[in-house]
Amino acid sequence: MARTPRADETCQSGSLGEQLACIIDSLPADAMSLQELLDVFSDEGLLLLTILLTLIFLIPVSIPGVSTVFGAAILLVGISRLIGRPLWLPARLRGKALPADKLRPGLTSGLLWVRRLEKISRPHRVRALVDGRVADVFNNLAFILAAILLMAPFGLVPFSNTLPALALLLYAIGFIQRDGVAVLLGHLANIGTIVYFSVLIGGGGLAVRELFQRFGG
Repeated sequence: MARTPRADETCQSGSLGEQLACIIDSLPADAMSLQELLDVFSDEGLLLLTILLTLIFLIPVSIPGVSTVFGAAILLVGISRLIGRPLWLPARLRGKALPADKLRPGLTSGLLWVRRLEKISRPHRVRALVDGRVADVFNNLAFILAAILLMAPFGLVPFSNTLPALALLLYAIGFIQRDGVAVLLGHLANIGTIVYFSVLIGGGGLAVRELFQRFGG
């Protein structure tokens, strides 16, 4: 029996956006597990997988539970890159059911971001930010931080998933293209996320204190 080609084998031509569009078209029509999504990528395609997983967060639509599952998968991608080992995911995460019918429109809409960034990204710019062991460790730690921020429990707050997802998208494109400018923009998006979350937490704390003062005394 002939082997069915993997998506990463049949979608290798064209730009990054075109490859991702081909992979999205090859996803199951109704439901899928994270394992089925991983099966279309080789270990070399983990950054491409990261881009795909971030697309759903770049549009103003919230799908409950997705940020935790996708964030955990991206986090483990970052750890695997940092320690130089193949990607490992726990069985519970691999078997997590995902609503493919809801994800597909979001993924397709998110491709607009990839195509925009492709136009401004240039290979091998400011290579000092992406070359060498120190830069590699620092960038992968920043990548891991962005994944943790993506998993933060602020899913219903506007832009709480968008900002870290944008950072991850910039990191992935920067790593693929060896583009130090894209990586630098990823760092700035990470900083922006931390500032935004700090404002949210600080504002929430002030609101709670105000309520206690108003109704408690």
